[in-house]
Amino acid sequence: TAPPPSLALRASLPDWLAAHFTRELGPEADDFCAHLNVPGPITLRANVLRTSREALAERLRSEGVETRPGPWSPLALHVEGPRPNLYGLRALQEGLFEVQDEGSQLLGLLVGAQPGETVLDLCAGAGGKTLQLGADMKDSGRLLAYDPDPERLDRLLQRSARAHLTRVQVLRSLPEHLDADRVLVDAPCSELGSLRRGPDQRFRIQPEVLTRFPALQQDILQRGARLVRPGGRLVYATCTVNRAENEDVVAAFLASRPDFHLVRPGAGWLPDACLRDGFLFVAPHRHGTDAFFAAVLERSAG
Repeated sequence: TAPPPSLALRASLPDWLAAHFTRELGPEADDFCAHLNVPGPITLRANVLRTSREALAERLRSEGVETRPGPWSPLALHVEGPRPNLYGLRALQEGLFEVQDEGSQLLGLLVGAQPGETVLDLCAGAGGKTLQLGADMKDSGRLLAYDPDPERLDRLLQRSARAHLTRVQVLRSLPEHLDADRVLVDAPCSELGSLRRGPDQRFRIQPEVLTRFPALQQDILQRGARLVRPGGRLVYATCTVNRAENEDVVAAFLASRPDFHLVRPGAGWLPDACLRDGFLFVAPHRHGTDAFFAAVLERSAG
């Protein structure tokens, strides 16, 4: 039989969502949507506070798990072969790695957290990127994590202990003032970039998800900006494919805050293949990752 005539039928998507991806991705929409129907890889992030990627691969091999290095993040290992019981591995119990998509790892790396700095993860969730920032900081300086969900913060503290991080400070409310060197805003979003992780989710969301978040995202970004010191860095990120939540939010922010400017993400290490129009943009059909967007903003020193 001939292939179905519409993208929605070919990719098993609601009509409105297929139309949205066509608007966003143009000729790449078919390839992107096809990849939403293939399970994503199991990707691990080496905890560089405790081990190296190479040493972790050897350790996992000794526990019966084969891996290969990720092509984009220097911290990533992709699990090969049958899905293992990761939570039964001694290597995880010893805090040598976390499960984290390679695209998500890139967001953490864009922050560029350094030992001794003050770094804030403003939408920390259960703390995957917080732990990554702590390892980059070599468990020194001030690492602050805030999330409106207190249960997530409790889980973050448990994970911090396993990862041998002692400097993570959970914030139950945001300070009025903080001269942070770096702030990560991994904002709540429509999560269209991770639909392959939950195949039923495409049928649960409604079209209003496309317009629900930009005002909230703008508010969080503005709050984050107030906590960045002059000369500091602000990273805005989402896991969605929706310009209204990505480029448009950044454009509106820059129009309101002339003391901030865009800089190239990952200067010196991130390949051009991971960039689009001066922003980080990775996607399953291009990079094998979930879809992520990020803007790196720096505040003028004067």
